[in-house]
Amino acid sequence: MEIIAEHGQTLLIMACIFGLFMAWGVGANDVANAMGTSVGSGALTIKQAILIAMVFEFLGAYLAGGEVTSTIRKGIIDTNALAETPDLLVFGMMSALLAAGSWLLIASIMGWPVSTTHSIVGAIVGFAAVGISVDAVAWGKVGNIVASWVVSPVLAGTISYMIFRSVQRSILDTEDPFRNAKKYVPYYMFVVGFLIAMVTILKGLKHVFKDMGFSLSIVESLGLATAVGVLVALFGILLLRRIKEVKSEHNRFASVEKVFAILMIFTACAMAFAHGSNDVANAVGPLAAIASVVSTGGEVAAKSVMPSWILLLGGVGIIIGLATYGWKVIATVGKKITELTPSRGFAAELGASATVVLASYTGLPVSTTHTLVGAILGVGLARGIGALNLSVIGTIFISWIITLPAGAFLSILFFFFFKGVFG
Repeated sequence: MEIIAEHGQTLLIMACIFGLFMAWGVGANDVANAMGTSVGSGALTIKQAILIAMVFEFLGAYLAGGEVTSTIRKGIIDTNALAETPDLLVFGMMSALLAAGSWLLIASIMGWPVSTTHSIVGAIVGFAAVGISVDAVAWGKVGNIVASWVVSPVLAGTISYMIFRSVQRSILDTEDPFRNAKKYVPYYMFVVGFLIAMVTILKGLKHVFKDMGFSLSIVESLGLATAVGVLVALFGILLLRRIKEVKSEHNRFASVEKVFAILMIFTACAMAFAHGSNDVANAVGPLAAIASVVSTGGEVAAKSVMPSWILLLGGVGIIIGLATYGWKVIATVGKKITELTPSRGFAAELGASATVVLASYTGLPVSTTHTLVGAILGVGLARGIGALNLSVIGTIFISWIITLPAGAFLSILFFFFFKGVFG
């Protein structure tokens, strides 16, 4: 308690800097989940993608990212173990932010798409197990997160594979692909609108509805998402009428891909909003915990309300990270795993969206990074194993395995450094 009273403001300022650094890492690395397929498929240029993501990631983070958050991200350590030593919680959360941000910086420089959730979870587990007690960690929840390394990419890959196969059979492998594209794409648009609305309602807007004094049942959520899907399909039909078929000797699908490119622009905006609302918590959750402890003079609460200034800090950090360094991971996700076109990119984003919706509803902990990479692999496999760049995929898988222990190791180092300086 004495340390909090004496150094509270200094610790909070340092935590804000580390939180901004972590949010920068989310923007530099994780936003590729929302933008990589759109850029890789040619539906958007890198500049257009960054502008769209800057707007919608920030709106998602600031407007829909403020759900009352657990003091400990994902509930992986017991707050009761820290009730008598709030200074250790502050040192630990500062260490976790700095460690996860450092690992995301390294991964972004290398162009590796890693999970920001696994980065912060690994960092929290590291300081808790070594600095507090092995028993303070909820190892069952950590086990569920490790299991998601396999579950989320396999599930997303399977769904995306089936979606792209349906696109091949109903549109690409027919005698008149353009006519069939205009016929069937509105149905795909409905599904996209429905799924993205469900992601946003289930993951992003829960607390907004709570603040208004009501909550949506699953039936009401399905009804609202269905209405959004119908509106998207109707809007899509209006846009599709403007596209005229252009015969090309080099690419018989040129006009068809223009149809899917329209769809990709919408999915890019919606996925950026959903991603910002969900993943900003990786940067601002630990910061909210520190702010809560400092403001109460050392009280460790199981839940802490998210102040709007912390969400603003997180949103700003994300867009700075995206604008300054996001292009490198976007290039890996969009161009190096397999060759993407708008129709393939659409199948990958739809598969990833469906997986996130299923995970939100069932409570399965999934990484948006692992989900989207798995979805891209599924689309590539639909064209045969030769369509995949296996060396790049191998490097990505290794970076996933390293992420949790790397975050833990760095966090332990920083934890004992802060404890030595302030303790």
